Amino acid sequence: MKSRILAGVVALVAAVIGAILVFSYATGADQRAMSRLNPVTVLVVQKKIPAGTPVSELGELVKAERLPGASVPNTALEHLNDSQGKITAIDLAPGEQLLAQRLVDPADLETPGMVDVPEGFQTITIALEPQRVVGGQITAGDTVGVFASFGEKPDVPAITQRLFHKVLVTRIQRAEVASESESESPAAANAARDNALPTGTMMVTLALRDVSSAKVVFASEFGTVWLSKEPADAQEDPPTSITRSEVFQ
Repeated sequence: MKSRILAGVVALVAAVIGAILVFSYATGADQRAMSRLNPVTVLVVQKKIPAGTPVSELGELVKAERLPGASVPNTALEHLNDSQGKITAIDLAPGEQLLAQRLVDPADLETPGMVDVPEGFQTITIALEPQRVVGGQITAGDTVGVFASFGEKPDVPAITQRLFHKVLVTRIQRAEVASESESESPAAANAARDNALPTGTMMVTLALRDVSSAKVVFASEFGTVWLSKEPADAQEDPPTSITRSEVFQ
């Protein structure tokens, strides 16, 4: 009886040792295979990160992982020690490697800066696609016409009307997509950026009075807002509501 128990214990111990050896061998094989691929450590995005997120808030949103060197760009970041004070330039998706060009100084997202708000005015920011901002050709200090457009609903026709003339733009912000080419020269990168169509949402800050701000908020919430570049000498026509019938008159 004792011999059978002893034999069972020995067999169990042997099985455990065998499992450990197999696991160790498999782990070592993985490590040996990875070593032949020249692995490097890189930060990988774990959760969606919106554009404008400060580096100080990335924390658990990124994780250091070992990846084959051939799959890692030269600008991939191993840590964030040298990136403090920066923010993400674009939205980052899970699984994406964190590249140096994805982090920029907050001032780099301002084009070209900001101007003082006139006394008695308040500021309001709206998010617009480039085609609604004269193709992105508006800068802080420009004055713009503000238009609101509402789609057709039952018993309510579609309508567009200019709300305000010569509204001061106090700030423009836009996240620009960095170039993916590692070999591109600075001159070529600048030329490509100058000739490229504007992309991404533009944040436009306007100086308005209280009630005027409410009108822009309403139009942005329930319709669409368009801006025209309207210099000081632009002609000002009376406000006219444009519906489908007026378009063809």
